[in-house]
Amino acid sequence: MQSIRTIHTPDVFRDLYGKARKEKTRLIGRLFEIFEKYGCDLIETPSVEYFDVFASDIGTTPSNELYKFFDRDGNTLVLRPDFTPSIARAVAMHFPEESFPVRLCYGGNTFVNTAEYQGRLKESTQMGVEFIGDASANADAEVLSLTIDALRAAGLSEFQVSVGQVDYFKGLMETANLSAEEEEEIRSEISRKSGFGIGELLAGSRLDPSLSRVLERLPGLFGDADILKEARELAPCARSREAVEHLQEIHGLLTARGLANFVGYDFGLLSKYKYYTGIIFSAFTYGTGEPVARGGRYDQLLGHFGREEPAVGVGISIDQLQTACQRQGISM
Repeated sequence: MQSIRTIHTPDVFRDLYGKARKEKTRLIGRLFEIFEKYGCDLIETPSVEYFDVFASDIGTTPSNELYKFFDRDGNTLVLRPDFTPSIARAVAMHFPEESFPVRLCYGGNTFVNTAEYQGRLKESTQMGVEFIGDASANADAEVLSLTIDALRAAGLSEFQVSVGQVDYFKGLMETANLSAEEEEEIRSEISRKSGFGIGELLAGSRLDPSLSRVLERLPGLFGDADILKEARELAPCARSREAVEHLQEIHGLLTARGLANFVGYDFGLLSKYKYYTGIIFSAFTYGTGEPVARGGRYDQLLGHFGREEPAVGVGISIDQLQTACQRQGISM
């Protein structure tokens, strides 16, 4: 008898069918309803982009995590690892100046060739929004509000959105005047929530002791709105103080909307995406070890594509969100 050859999917890719696929379709529909209520227009960008859209100076996915290949003319192409640079490129190309501010939403798959997390999907579904052309705290609060409403529409009731401010960290680095290598080492220790590690790095340095203490405190500088007061008192420079004041304004706007209880503040929250320029946030719930949503402000990204416009957005991981809902027994 002739044997039947079994062909599997590539490593860390998957088929989805039956009940799970139906649940995913319903979940996507719920989120698009929220996006529509916030006045977002749908945009679609290609799964394949030129390599330059994700080049290192953009500050997006590292080159060694991209799926790269060549077209017949020898141009380097990549499978889209991140929606935000793609949408920034499309907006810079197609949207006239008079169309701003604009609210856009999207849905599709991203492809990241990473070995960072064992078992993490290399093709994942993401939905999100981008508010482009508005630099105000109100726009930041609006994106955070949309994120909260989207997670509630998915069925979640127990989750928190941790909000940080990139300018707080950048202000500290400017004041410390550290080398790029030293800054990267401190970033790494902050990501590990290791104040002790930062203390060891700075031991024997010529930094002002008070500034060293602020940097050592940074990994643990998180909590509810009360932490904002401490962060402002610790801030050694105007840039860091203004970052806290911006978060205080956002907190006031969220309080007025009745959503402040879903939000906490984390001054040690950083991202591998270097294009963020202001607020940065991640949403967490139980049932999954990864954030179900990530976002932030990126006021300089469109400038890489020839159009200077402020922007803020969020990307929601449908796969992580679906997993969390399943493990929490939420009907989809």
